[in-house]
Amino acid sequence: MASAKPSIPKGTRDFSPIEMAKRNHIFDTIKSVFKTYGYQPIETPAMETLSTLLGKYGDEGDRLLFKILNSGDFTKGIDPSSISSDNANALSTQICEKGLRYDLTVPFARFVVQYRNGITFPFKRYQIQPVWRADRPQKGRYREFYQCDVDVIGSNSLLNEVELILIIDEVFRKLGVNNTIKLNNRKILSGMVQVVGEAERLIDITVAIDKIDKIGIEAVNREFAEKGVSQKAIGQLQPIILLQGTNNEKLDLLTTALATSEVGLAGIEEMRSIFKNLESIEGLTTTVELDLSLARGLNYYTGSIFEVKANDMAMGSICGGGRYDDLTGIFGLKDMSGVGVSFGADRIYDVMEHLNIFPESLLASSQVMFANFGEKEAVYCLPILHKLRSLGVSAELYPDSVKMKKQFNYAHKKNIQFVAIVGESEMQKGEISIKNMSTGEQETINKQDIQNFLQRELS
Repeated sequence: MASAKPSIPKGTRDFSPIEMAKRNHIFDTIKSVFKTYGYQPIETPAMETLSTLLGKYGDEGDRLLFKILNSGDFTKGIDPSSISSDNANALSTQICEKGLRYDLTVPFARFVVQYRNGITFPFKRYQIQPVWRADRPQKGRYREFYQCDVDVIGSNSLLNEVELILIIDEVFRKLGVNNTIKLNNRKILSGMVQVVGEAERLIDITVAIDKIDKIGIEAVNREFAEKGVSQKAIGQLQPIILLQGTNNEKLDLLTTALATSEVGLAGIEEMRSIFKNLESIEGLTTTVELDLSLARGLNYYTGSIFEVKANDMAMGSICGGGRYDDLTGIFGLKDMSGVGVSFGADRIYDVMEHLNIFPESLLASSQVMFANFGEKEAVYCLPILHKLRSLGVSAELYPDSVKMKKQFNYAHKKNIQFVAIVGESEMQKGEISIKNMSTGEQETINKQDIQNFLQRELS
């Protein structure tokens, strides 16, 4: 019987060399901007103890955690009668002590608490690693995907929010992705539910509001009702959630609507400060707008919240985040405020691929390939290759002496721009013939001039 065709789990992907070149372009661009703003890299393990992860992302997040079975006999000591679908959550904590990380923020909080004595605060860190979620795979949503996080912790200053907006603007400008940054504030959302008399349902309401782009306002209203929100409160929420106008006009209207909520007014003032600081910055290419329907479902956000949408393609958020005032408190370190955003590298890739805006130069594995005419010619070419590589020119020698058609096809498929030809005649004269694979033109130069020729043509 034939063996089954090999496959990978749903929601995961393999990446070809060309795909990796494009992904690395995204990672390198993001990393370069992070470094420019003074952020330092860290890494954390793929798996964390389950106690670190559970309860940090809300009920929906807990359900999407990938849990890792204990090694050995993981059922030892478990009452067989307790093994049922009705008892799945309680059972999982008995047979699983670890889980794959759901995001990079909670592990970051754990890292800060664990190593606080060796950290200089405010601590500005970036982290580029994969995360895992047991979600239903669909376009733009994967079970294994990369996040590129940038956070500053140990500071309450709203200048950090402004800096993150500048980072977002610079990253997407360099990548060529037109985008809109949507801002809101969890304090404003708290004020909204206070003034409509539903303060105890803050989490239910924000979780529902966060789905408005996916399911629409009518479905959100139905979810409000299912969670026990009164029809009167639902009606009062509508004009606030759907508020229109400029950022300042929205804030002015909110000041009146939330006049009786101290926390709501505090959130409004925070937003005013952020927008005022942004007005002083020239050259900002990204549109920044206050969006009252933005909620961000994660429970740990307490202040400003961010979400970035691509303007030229229908896609979920390609970057998001917010301020958390006491995330480290769950690990024993109180009153350590932080704020950060996470760039979704996989969604950014999908947007750039759809818009065909990756630089063409990424497709080439080498800039020049030396054709192979035989052992003697190959030995002649090796020192030239070594010299070019030492100067930063990506070069390779075709390994086998085969028909030139096959060698040229290889160079064409790998998007190599130049093929260097060194046969008996070229060796005797100390020359190299170079064919431009894009134009088909061919010229002969002195072998001593090849580095200048390539550096000039490739610049």
